[in-house]
Amino acid sequence: MNIFVAGSLWVAGAVCVGGVIGYLVRRVSRENEGRPGNNDAAGQVFTIVGGLHAVLVAFVLISLYDAVGTVGQNAQTEADGLVAASWAADALPEPAKDRVHSLAAAYARTVREQEWPRLADGGEIPATGATQLDQMRQAVAEAPTDGDWQLSRKTEASDQLWSVYQARQQRLGHSGAGGVGPVVWFALILGSLITALLLPNLFGGTRLAAHVIIVSTLAGTITLLLFAIHQLQNPFSGGVSVPPEAFTSALARLA
Repeated sequence: MNIFVAGSLWVAGAVCVGGVIGYLVRRVSRENEGRPGNNDAAGQVFTIVGGLHAVLVAFVLISLYDAVGTVGQNAQTEADGLVAASWAADALPEPAKDRVHSLAAAYARTVREQEWPRLADGGEIPATGATQLDQMRQAVAEAPTDGDWQLSRKTEASDQLWSVYQARQQRLGHSGAGGVGPVVWFALILGSLITALLLPNLFGGTRLAAHVIIVSTLAGTITLLLFAIHQLQNPFSGGVSVPPEAFTSALARLA
């Protein structure tokens, strides 16, 4: 389903539920139940609870958004390091030169075609990519050198492969197994219900139509933020997923 359609359905459902609950609270309850006299106390409680909930939502959203940006940067660093290692290995004698080049291309295809789908669905990552990276390391380490130029190129290739390994570990650390934990989701959902439905219905003095609009608008806004958190949970899937374009570009440069 399109992300905009899904988000609109989430918000529309929350608006309807909030509006119905606000309407029923006003219709079922007695007119003179003393709610207007409690507005000052309810306002203070709403300010504290709503403020704490807003801080939690903002913290989660910013953390997840930063994670998406970090994944994109790490993927680009990993792909660039792979290309740089292959280019540095061009100065090495055969068969190390061809072996590193072929393994680099194979590694980029493995990441794009095998690992990326598993990162999206949280499945087990195959060991193919790690094996290919280790084989590149061994090929560079065992390559003989003749002179300072080849030695410097060999060192450069080793350094670039180390940067590839570091970026790879960071990428795997952001796999689908992460995201928002159950405890945080519990706090987000319960806090949203209290902030959007419970506390606003404790206020009195407004007209019925205005009260329904206030409650439904608050419910829709908070649900929109929860939908954004849901979409940002896994940077490899959802509405803001990071595509493996860096490795596609690396393959084009390694061709």
